[in-house]
Amino acid sequence: MGGLVGVEIPDPVSVESVSAWSDEVDVVVIGAGMAGVSAALEARSAGANVLVLDAGGRLTCTSAMAGGHFYLGGGTEVQQATGWDDSPEAMADYLALMSPECDPAKIRAYADDSVEHFRWLESLGFEFNRSFYPHKAVVQPGTEGLSFTGNEKCLDVADVVKPVPRGHKVPIPGDTGGAGLVVGLALDELAERGVEVRWETAATALVLDGDRVAGVTWKDLDGAGAIKAGAVVIAAGGFVLNREMLETHAPDLLAVESNGMALGNTYDDGLGIRMGQSVGGVADHLGEVFLTGPFYPPGEALRGIVVNKLGERFVNEDSYHSRTSAFVFEQPDRVAYLILDEATMVQPSYRFQPLIDGWDTVEEMERALGIPEGALVGTLNSYNENAARGEDPDFRKAPEHLTPLDHGPWGAYDLTPGKCFYAGFSCGGLRVTVDGQLLRQDGTTVPGAYAAGACASNIAVDGKGYASGIQLGEASYFGRRAGRTAARQA
Repeated sequence: MGGLVGVEIPDPVSVESVSAWSDEVDVVVIGAGMAGVSAALEARSAGANVLVLDAGGRLTCTSAMAGGHFYLGGGTEVQQATGWDDSPEAMADYLALMSPECDPAKIRAYADDSVEHFRWLESLGFEFNRSFYPHKAVVQPGTEGLSFTGNEKCLDVADVVKPVPRGHKVPIPGDTGGAGLVVGLALDELAERGVEVRWETAATALVLDGDRVAGVTWKDLDGAGAIKAGAVVIAAGGFVLNREMLETHAPDLLAVESNGMALGNTYDDGLGIRMGQSVGGVADHLGEVFLTGPFYPPGEALRGIVVNKLGERFVNEDSYHSRTSAFVFEQPDRVAYLILDEATMVQPSYRFQPLIDGWDTVEEMERALGIPEGALVGTLNSYNENAARGEDPDFRKAPEHLTPLDHGPWGAYDLTPGKCFYAGFSCGGLRVTVDGQLLRQDGTTVPGAYAAGACASNIAVDGKGYASGIQLGEASYFGRRAGRTAARQA
């Protein structure tokens, strides 16, 4: 059952207008993705009577599409087993550097509780492999349990915080399936604990008793109704599949329409966010997005340089892939190229970037790409001189990826949106406390209303500071906090 697509905010329903309740429970959770199942489990553990509604079917959630990285640290068993020394303080320092707009209390809680949260995830019935994957990858091809999944090794970051890997991968080979395993295990646990998940049942509006959220209305293929609840946890996903919301709030994501893929499911229509707004909640960072068209693996591709239509570099090429992409989208006309020479030429493994051509001289390449005369020649000459000394004073790419690009011929891959394949999702969501309580503009909370996952704004606020695993990590962690608090206050 689909929701209300568009930018309209659905009117809340007054409790007086409800003639009969289909159910009466302590906590209703809207959505059975990573955040929803975590909230439901924790609410049940706290003794609450819980009901979960999901507009789709089992494992149609966006979480189930993910590769299965969880961003965890502070000294997990995997970090210890593979010889990496981490602390909650170091983890918090890194996240604060990457997401300076995030509430420090959320970052601190996430880092302080990370080892406990790691153990909670494993308690669902799987184990992260106690092994480390050392290479530059989007998702490691095997089942190694730990890798670098963000900007930790970038020199400007490593100057401030010691580089430590925190991307914990669920032991499923390849790029997909890991998170689906975890959500499936959580759903099995919910069933064992007697929590009903009502599939193909869409929440349509929140029920208000004065200023308190007291339930939710729903519809399915057979009818409609209303559920009375002491608290409602909104975990209904983002809005990457709502074109009107993208046009209004996050137009950069429209780039995935011409050549790309929305990282979401049919029900990522933003209805959860708009339901929260309907009762006085506010949304943050709706214009911020995650976009990526990774040109690594192989890691050897990082030896190239990325330039814009003016022939200028604009990012350290060894950045995390969504950080590089975020900078591409800021360039004039969003035009960008990956330049390699004969000695460094490799094909990006995902083949998202078309190879434009090869040229015997840099001058020929410059003319063919429409770059101002002498600009690319100057950029390459400067880069090559510095790279020969193992230095990159302009953007500080790490020495391991530095080599002069002076062995012609040269080739260029097109990173321009529309020509390069990009995938993306929305980052903005409802403003919430560290415990998931829905916040009004004046800083007060909306009684009975909570939000977590992609429809809440927590740590992952944009693509520049993102690291693989933050979305699943914060969805599960803050989902648990929301469920626990909702149960206590229901």
